[in-house]
Amino acid sequence: MDELPTVVARMWGLEPASRRGPRPGLTLRRITDAAIGIADAEGLAGVRMSSVAARLDVSAMALYGYVTSKDDLLTAMVDAATPAPPEPGAQDWREYLTLWTRAHRDFLTGHPWLLEVSPLTPPLGPRTLRWLDRALTVLAGAGLTGPAAVNIASTLSAYAVSAATLQTAMSGTVDEAGPEGPAGYTALLTRLVDARGYPGLSAALASGAFGTSPDWVDDADFAFGLTLLLDGIQALIVRRRDATP
Repeated sequence: MDELPTVVARMWGLEPASRRGPRPGLTLRRITDAAIGIADAEGLAGVRMSSVAARLDVSAMALYGYVTSKDDLLTAMVDAATPAPPEPGAQDWREYLTLWTRAHRDFLTGHPWLLEVSPLTPPLGPRTLRWLDRALTVLAGAGLTGPAAVNIASTLSAYAVSAATLQTAMSGTVDEAGPEGPAGYTALLTRLVDARGYPGLSAALASGAFGTSPDWVDDADFAFGLTLLLDGIQALIVRRRDATP
C-alpha cells in the first residue's frame, strides 16, 4: 500500500517515518499556527518556508520533516484555520444547511487568505472533511445520497466561497483603480454603462437593484441566493420522492 503524503499523515496524527527526522519540540500545529499568523497579518504572499521558520526561530530545513513543500504547508494551513462545523441537532435539513453555509462563509471572511487557497485545495484534513461529512449526513437524512449529495455540498461550499469573496472585496477598496464599497461600485457602474449597450444592467441600476448599504453584500443578497439553492434541493427531494414506487 502506498504511504500517505507526509502532511496528510501528520494532519490525521498518523506519524510517518521521516528521513530527516522531526525536530524535537516542533509540531505541525506550531508550524501552521505560525504560518496562519503571517497570512492573517501580511496576506498569503508573506507565507514562505523561510518566513515561517524565522517566526519559529528554526531553520527552514527543520520544517521539511513536517511539510515537504509550500503546497503541503498551504494544505495544512487550510485545515488548521477551519473551525468545527455546526453539529446537526433538531433542525430539519433546510435549517441546518442554511446554518452550515452561513458559518462556512463567515469563517472564510475571518481569514481572507483562505479565499485564495481553499477553492484550489481539496479537503484532506480532519477539520475540512468534517464539514463535508456533516452536510452529507444531513442530506442523507433527507433522502439524498451518493453523487447528488456530494454535488449539493460542493455547490453550497462554492456559494459560501463566492459570497465571502464578494463581501471581502466590497468591505474595502477592490484594487487601486477600483471603487470603495457597494455605493462606490454602483456609482461607477452608473457612469460606465448605458441603456443601448447594456439594457439589462442599466435597468437594474435604475431600479436600485444593486443597493448602497452593507446589507447588499452581507446578508440580503446572500439570503436570496441561498434560498434559491435550497429551493432547488427541495425540488429534487420532492421529485425523487414522487418517483419512488
